[in-house]
Amino acid sequence: MAYDLKKESEVKEYIEKLGVEYRFGCYSEKKPEACHLLGDYLEGIKKDFEKASKVYKSTCDDYGYAKSCYKFGNYSFLGKGKSGSKGDPKVAYQYYEKGCKLNDSDACLHSGLLLVSRSMPKEIDRDVAKGLEFLTKSCDMNNATACFYLSGMHISGVQKKPESTSSAGAATSDVPGSSGLPVGGKSQLNDSDYIVLKDMKKAFQFSRKACELRNMYACANLSQMYARGDGIEKNEKEAEKYKKLALEMQDEVKKQQETLGFQQGVGMPN
Repeated sequence: MAYDLKKESEVKEYIEKLGVEYRFGCYSEKKPEACHLLGDYLEGIKKDFEKASKVYKSTCDDYGYAKSCYKFGNYSFLGKGKSGSKGDPKVAYQYYEKGCKLNDSDACLHSGLLLVSRSMPKEIDRDVAKGLEFLTKSCDMNNATACFYLSGMHISGVQKKPESTSSAGAATSDVPGSSGLPVGGKSQLNDSDYIVLKDMKKAFQFSRKACELRNMYACANLSQMYARGDGIEKNEKEAEKYKKLALEMQDEVKKQQETLGFQQGVGMPN
């Protein structure tokens, strides 16, 4: 049956039929893809986060479906789907790690970030070496954000004792922000004080890959690297090229946000 999606009644019928198909595919045919789609349906269409959470969890546990492991990890971290829950980072990490082992790049990204960051919850034991492995795996699967964070880690280096400061009094950072490149202060630390050494050539390589994967912050960093000759031979032409590309991406993001805001503001059915 063909549906006229301009008619509200037929849109509702189509949406209800989708739910029936996903339930049948999940519970009768035991298809993990259908179960995950059912979770997405319950989350996105029905806004029933409690049921969606249960579907994602069971699809991960019963079928080893990587995307569902990642989604349940998100729910666990945020406490989503459980009334009054503050979230459980430890459980979230377990599901992110499982999703990563099942080759979901976003799960690898999140499990890696939980292990390398100084600002994550105390329930997670910091393990930079293991986190680096997860982030590298995610980048290898073409996750732009993971490549960008790896670049940042090699720009600044990651200390064994992250609370240390440089001789100039500037606090060091695990992962730089969008501007990325280090400024001011000369550290008196030795190589043995670092888990990840500063390496601008590696930083450049990761930034270039992240930029190619459309991460605008990586493109901005790449422009600065070419301008300064950090990790690559100085090249003003390339610096301008990547600066222009980063600005174009920034404009695209602004337009998308404006369009989304307009769509949410008018003409959208409840």
